[in-house]
Amino acid sequence: MHVSENRLSVTHTRLLDQFRGGKPLALARAISLVENQREGFQDFLHTVLATGSRTRRIGFTGPPGAGKSSLVAELARAYRQADEHVGIVAVDPTSPYSGGALLGDRIRMNELATDPGIFIRSMATRGSLGGLAATTKEVIDLMDAFGFERVLVETVGVGQTELEITAAADTVVVVLVPESGDAIQAMKAGLMEIADVFVINKADRPGADRLLREIRQAIHLRTGHALSDVPAHHGVDLSRMMKKEATEDAPAPHEGGWQIPVLKTTAQTGEGVPELLAAIVDHRTWLEESGELVRRRRLRARGRVSDVVDRELHRLAWASPEVQDRMARGLDDIQEGRGTPYSVADTILRALLKDRGPLR
Repeated sequence: MHVSENRLSVTHTRLLDQFRGGKPLALARAISLVENQREGFQDFLHTVLATGSRTRRIGFTGPPGAGKSSLVAELARAYRQADEHVGIVAVDPTSPYSGGALLGDRIRMNELATDPGIFIRSMATRGSLGGLAATTKEVIDLMDAFGFERVLVETVGVGQTELEITAAADTVVVVLVPESGDAIQAMKAGLMEIADVFVINKADRPGADRLLREIRQAIHLRTGHALSDVPAHHGVDLSRMMKKEATEDAPAPHEGGWQIPVLKTTAQTGEGVPELLAAIVDHRTWLEESGELVRRRRLRARGRVSDVVDRELHRLAWASPEVQDRMARGLDDIQEGRGTPYSVADTILRALLKDRGPLR
């Protein structure tokens, strides 16, 4: 694979000019180009991404029904009131019939669709795990290059496989609801490790305060702060435990110095949204001042390089006639008891690596 602006086709060059001219239709077509991995999409991406990352990427994850779409819509409205241009990527389950997104999030954000300063793209997971579609990160890159000040990314909400959002966003907001269960479930889902901000949405429902306390206690426990002054097993000082309510109201410490806020919102009424906006600003400030933003972007770039290499190796491997031939002969060997999947894979890898010695 060789990427160069000079290799762009006439069609893609025209698309690039329209993209750089700020035409929303060009952005939509560029996203389709990348999402469907059409011929020349790598060259197009290479060209538009040469300017580097500028946008603020905010991810929203959590269980289905947590109100992520409503919360994203409220934040988008607030950012528009500040005259910011906003891109929204909503990852939906794949339709079993068309293979496309079910567009549930697009329907819920319908009121935003007429705002020329907001661009919404629904994406199908297409079998990809991790809460994101396979090309979500590249679509976010396109929105970044297009010039949006903010890109809001909502994961599909499939439960315990939402961790890919950390490789796509600067700030991760985990959205829970009282009905989503206790803090232990959140810990089992790995959400404690990825959250920069916790939000208890639909906070007007019973159990919201209890869940908020449990999440705060769980974060303190995970970081080793909640019981740091309590003797082990026997001889517990109950007077210290009586101070629990005071500590529950404080933000929870995060590795590296960030204090993870646990907030309550009701997206339908907008209650708590200003506090969430302030928490996102505070987190951005911490990212920049601590150097964490540079570190996260470097890790993100590393992951993107790995993704591209993996995808290209996969494509090159199965496009090779020699590999296909060795696969066919290897399957015969397996059927006749002369080989195993490992020996066949070894011969295929040797063909790709031109027999560069034993594989480990």
